Amino acid sequence: MCSRYELDGTFEEIELRFCKLTKPQVVKTFNGLAEIRPTDQIPIITNKNEIAYMRWGLSVDWNKSPIINARSETINQKSIFKTILQNRCIVPATAYFEWRKNGKLKIKTRIFRQDKKIISFAGLFVGEKFTIITRQPAPSIAHIHSRMPVILDHADEATWLSPDNQFDKVANLLKRKHNSGMQSKEVQQPLKRSNRQRDLFN
Repeated sequence: MCSRYELDGTFEEIELRFCKLTKPQVVKTFNGLAEIRPTDQIPIITNKNEIAYMRWGLSVDWNKSPIINARSETINQKSIFKTILQNRCIVPATAYFEWRKNGKLKIKTRIFRQDKKIISFAGLFVGEKFTIITRQPAPSIAHIHSRMPVILDHADEATWLSPDNQFDKVANLLKRKHNSGMQSKEVQQPLKRSNRQRDLFN
């Protein structure tokens, strides 16, 4: 699953990248975040050709935790998603994070484009909340985690967003492997400070 991602850059850079309008009430104060977490309010691209601030994670009655991911393989079968398949969006990111297991250790890994440009996650939204669609990982990063976000090619973004396209016409975009140029790098975690007092003679 994708539970952390990064969006480095300014609001103006997002506007230029996607050539989208901004809702009049949106304040353009976004200056990038090194690590975005569920429930954070983030700019996304809606199917109305607008940039809007929305919170990451759909609310449901049967779970206290927000639904932050939707599996592409079953998205048209789950009742929570079936009614919002036309509410498609793009979630801009510059990288995402997964934790690779090595025995009992979990190693944080940053996954990003080689050219460091903004990538587009496929998503769905309802109200002012969104979820990111995931798929099986590309072979090059399968050793890190069993899932990855669906990354859209630039040429497919308008097709995915268009409200004129029914979901069955764009479902194939969730299966394509748009992952060329992706790299991964382990993130060095800060050392935990010991609570033990130091020996006065050391």
